[in-house]
Amino acid sequence: MAIHTEDQTLNFRKEEFTVKQRFYLCQNSCERFTSTQLDELNLSLVYNAYRAKHHIPSPEEIKETREKYGLSAVKMSEILGFGPNSYGLYERGEIPSLANSKLLKLASNPESFFRLVNDWEIDHTKTKLKLLDKVKAKIVEDSAIDFLENYLIGNVQFSELTGYRKPSFARLTEMVVFFAHKVPSYKTKMNKLLFYTDFLCFRELGVGMSGIRYKAIPYGPVPDKFQTLFENLAETGIIDIIYSSLDNRSRKEKLVGREDRPFNPILFREEEIGFLEKVANTFKDTTLGEIVEISHKEVGWIENESGKNFIPYDCALALNAL
Repeated sequence: MAIHTEDQTLNFRKEEFTVKQRFYLCQNSCERFTSTQLDELNLSLVYNAYRAKHHIPSPEEIKETREKYGLSAVKMSEILGFGPNSYGLYERGEIPSLANSKLLKLASNPESFFRLVNDWEIDHTKTKLKLLDKVKAKIVEDSAIDFLENYLIGNVQFSELTGYRKPSFARLTEMVVFFAHKVPSYKTKMNKLLFYTDFLCFRELGVGMSGIRYKAIPYGPVPDKFQTLFENLAETGIIDIIYSSLDNRSRKEKLVGREDRPFNPILFREEEIGFLEKVANTFKDTTLGEIVEISHKEVGWIENESGKNFIPYDCALALNAL
């Protein structure tokens, strides 16, 4: 049975959301079927639409917030005034109430979190003072990092244009490093490798891999500000850019991995590593012109190229090449 996709309007917490839902269609009986995996993916699209509408942090963001302060889930629950098990449930995927969501967003900002910790009633004064010092250091550290990363990847909330993942410069960096080692490529091809990896991940897991937005331009899908992104990675010694001439009129820039900067898989799940490998193996022998032509057959590019628009990740449900 082939997988089909159609828009469906579903209810969640007394609100309606229209999202693309997948199902198996029997060609003989025309009956529809789903599997447990498809049901979970379909539900995740509804949950993510709810999170995006109300700007509710994802489980990954919630966990990252706690870890950057070096706290346990129990301690974070205490500081935020949640029940003892609530924070852990939110990290495992339960959607918080809108009130708790506001506190979680405050905690992600070191300056706001400093005030929350300052109001924390705890008997061990030294523990509180030590945490306040750590948060102060994070305020200074994040101000420098945020300026660079916000410029490079955009300070945007996760949505259907980010694959329902907060844009991650660290994840994007490792994806580029992976391909720069496995499939050293000119920028145009690298853009397509990144696109196919992010959209394959969304198709299979219901969430993008990097959270980067992709635009539809004449040469196919490309990450937003890709020129600046690649140049920054070269200037900081993450990858090398090798210049070569394809003909007498144009000079091309190939992104190549460095021996002293290998790929770091720690940020990715096992399935995500598998997606990187699949894209590398699928397109390793594909020429520049061929991969551009292949990308021009994707619905996401076809529907958005005329206006050079950002490509919604739900177009991944109709990927042709993978």
